Amino acid sequence: MGHKKGIYERYVKRPQDFCLSLVAVVVLSPVMGITALLVRKKLGSPVLFTQDRPGLNGKIFKMYKFRSMTNAKDKDGKLMSDEVRLTPFGRKLRATSLDELPELFNIIKGDMAIVGPRPLLVRYLQRYDKHQARRHEVRPGFTGYAQVHGRNAISWEEKFDKDVYYVDHISFLEDWKIIFRTIKTVLKREGISSETAATMEEFMGNGE
Repeated sequence: MGHKKGIYERYVKRPQDFCLSLVAVVVLSPVMGITALLVRKKLGSPVLFTQDRPGLNGKIFKMYKFRSMTNAKDKDGKLMSDEVRLTPFGRKLRATSLDELPELFNIIKGDMAIVGPRPLLVRYLQRYDKHQARRHEVRPGFTGYAQVHGRNAISWEEKFDKDVYYVDHISFLEDWKIIFRTIKTVLKREGISSETAATMEEFMGNGE
């Protein structure tokens, strides 16, 4: 893809992500352990939710999260809607972003970065226009520019525009501004859900 890497992105960002994530795993291991036990008690097994997501240049990887929804199915054996499966406990997990902590291992592995466009569903790959597809010119992030400017409370088009803006403006200062704003956003619990769904409506493509 046509993105030209700067010195920070080429030589600093990845080692910085690896070191910070490793430290975070050590420091947050008690929190992660307690969260895992609570998920096991409240939602059962498995504790972790894994799903294929597209990463850098659209390469597929398995993303890890703590489960926040039940496996409730309808009479036909199909999973019920997010609103039904997302329990009060699951909402608290998402509101505090504790469900995202296992993604630190994705960062250590190199699948993700601390800051970048959030990894979305594989089926969305065929629905992006050329502008939106540029979000895959960088590693997906644990947090991102869109997450501190609306999170799930903004439209898909706005979110993708912000993702591409980040791709074109990666810098050490920008990443740290996003990290600090992420902490503030999580503490204030802003933009956890869109206005019309428990999480975020599915992206159906432009004009849908």
